[in-house]
Amino acid sequence: MTKKSVRDLAVKGMRVLIRADLNVPLDDQQKITNDARIRKFLPTLKHVLDNDGRAIVMSHLGRPKGDPAADKILSLRPIAERIGELLGKECKFVPHITGPEALAASSGLQDGEVLLLENLRFDSAETVIDKAKKNPSGELTPAQDEMRQVFARALAAHADLYVNDAFGTCHRKHVSMYDVPRLVPVGGRAVGFLVEKELQYLGQAVNSPKRPFIAILGGAKVSDKIGVIKNLLTKVDHILIGGAMTYTFWAAQGRGIGKSLCEHDKINLAKGILAEAGDKLHLPVDSIAATELKAGVKPQIVEGSIPDDLMGLDIGPKTFKEYNQIVGEAGTIIWNGPVGAFEIEPFDTGTFALARSIAEATSRGAVTVIGGGDSAAAVEKIGLTERMTHVSTGGGASLKFLEGKRFDPIEVIDEA
Repeated sequence: MTKKSVRDLAVKGMRVLIRADLNVPLDDQQKITNDARIRKFLPTLKHVLDNDGRAIVMSHLGRPKGDPAADKILSLRPIAERIGELLGKECKFVPHITGPEALAASSGLQDGEVLLLENLRFDSAETVIDKAKKNPSGELTPAQDEMRQVFARALAAHADLYVNDAFGTCHRKHVSMYDVPRLVPVGGRAVGFLVEKELQYLGQAVNSPKRPFIAILGGAKVSDKIGVIKNLLTKVDHILIGGAMTYTFWAAQGRGIGKSLCEHDKINLAKGILAEAGDKLHLPVDSIAATELKAGVKPQIVEGSIPDDLMGLDIGPKTFKEYNQIVGEAGTIIWNGPVGAFEIEPFDTGTFALARSIAEATSRGAVTVIGGGDSAAAVEKIGLTERMTHVSTGGGASLKFLEGKRFDPIEVIDEA
């Protein structure tokens, strides 16, 4: 960890603009259904408040469409209320991001007080860099660049100091993540405790692992994991493959896959990976298959080719036995992506069984890192989050980290 931490900032009497990831799930009545991301942000927020800083918190929530009436459900007001409940003190809220009212609210804070700004993505300038990818040049137009700069200056007007504690968006050059900290004076830009922890555990796991070092990669598409596989092949002792991408690899081997999901245009890519990986890469040897992905259908254990009327939906018992042995001997385990359609019984068996095996490995002293997203959801669903060394808050961000990508929003933070 070479970046300045929030603990290194003199926050007393200062307006500390904190980019958090409070993108929590809400129901139709704007009730929070899982506040884990809020709770994981609290140590950074409490540190600022306990040291008499003035915390101005900003975050995105969901994907607003630009329709005020439809987007109303994505207001951060319920998040402010929940922060206040968890802190035991008021979290002020302003239904604006920039402008006179928002600036007056942040400027009027007293030491030890906290203000939450409205959803950053209510202003399209926040994600304008994503829109630039659709331009013929792939670059921002002059108008888009001006929009970005105006929004960045308006957000930075809230800040004496800047803290990035939003790991889930660290792989995106959004204005609040990348442009705003560059407008804060050098010496006043730090990461929060959550980002610090994420970088520490992911960095140690990848760069200085206890061996044997294994990666478990699941999910639907080989194309989503190609960068991760290629990067980790130089570092790990074993890669265990699961999920629907199994069947693209099986097709590359000439095995029948029935109605299973398959990226047919990536079969040659899968052949290249298999040739490069050698015996480091392990594929399932059997599958749990059914006629369709639906609760209550009769599952079948299939070895060899899958019949034309079936689709593979989970790893089979022989595969689990093989994978379980490798997990049991591991010193470091990184897991990104479920190995089956765990949302629907009975195709959750393999994912949950592996989660329990990884938890047991943790108890024996292995370093276990769960790479966010569906893997984290599966672990949480069966109550094993606390039995893992680290569960990431950012599925997409952790995936990019495992690819070996550098994060521009982290690069602009001051060195320790």
